Amino acid sequence: MISSARNERPGHDTADLSPSVAARHACRNGMAATTAGVANGYVQGNLAILPEKLAAAFHRFCQLNPKPCPIIGMSEVGDPRIPALGIDLDIRTDLPRYRVWRDGEVVEEPTDIMAHWRDDLVVFVIGCSYSFEEALLADGLPIRHIERKLRVPMYRTNIACTPAGPFAGPMVVSMRPFKPADAIRAVQVTSRFPAVHGAPVHLGHPHLIGIADISKPDYGDAVPVGADEIPVFWACGVTPQSVIQAAKLPFAITHSPGQMLVTDLLNKQLAVL
Repeated sequence: MISSARNERPGHDTADLSPSVAARHACRNGMAATTAGVANGYVQGNLAILPEKLAAAFHRFCQLNPKPCPIIGMSEVGDPRIPALGIDLDIRTDLPRYRVWRDGEVVEEPTDIMAHWRDDLVVFVIGCSYSFEEALLADGLPIRHIERKLRVPMYRTNIACTPAGPFAGPMVVSMRPFKPADAIRAVQVTSRFPAVHGAPVHLGHPHLIGIADISKPDYGDAVPVGADEIPVFWACGVTPQSVIQAAKLPFAITHSPGQMLVTDLLNKQLAVL
């Protein structure tokens, strides 16, 4: 299902667009790949769309769990646009792929949600670790999933989130392998970005946070961890999806993991010196 809203508007020359706007327009036109490494320098966000009657409880959940769920944008009820996050942004068409949830199960993964949009929906955009990756790369730290053009591996853990209303469940983490010295530097670099998950929540020993097999992520793609490397885990904005699943919500929409909203915010705007 591709709606007419995905078509480029007449008169737009994509060569003249900023990288963030060009990325969103590419999504409107059917680009359905990972956004890791796309529009470098611009903030990307995770997506959670919920009925208005659940929005206050979800907002409270995010406040109680700022590491995995730092809110960077929120819509008015029924409004698919968030002007503070982007010129010409339409949340219904501007991500590569979405997930439609019913009773806690994914029932569809469309490339737009025009057919699912309702006047009672509230959009939450949550910070994404892709944002701090720019700073890691600038510091000379390699990022395995970007090198291999994969989605970052993500795992459900045994770290319980603080509940709010119907929202409760395990934290999801993303993983990047580093040599020990680089891991220390990665902690220092990402600590400057609390709005997009900040410092890691765990280093090494995946089993201690409930990950039985690091080669089998719950979301995203597996990447190898070298014998001289340790896995480093950051809180992840896919956490709402594990919570939606646990709560068996009647209806919700999220992004497909690794396929994010590209905003017009700049990563450097989020850095804390």
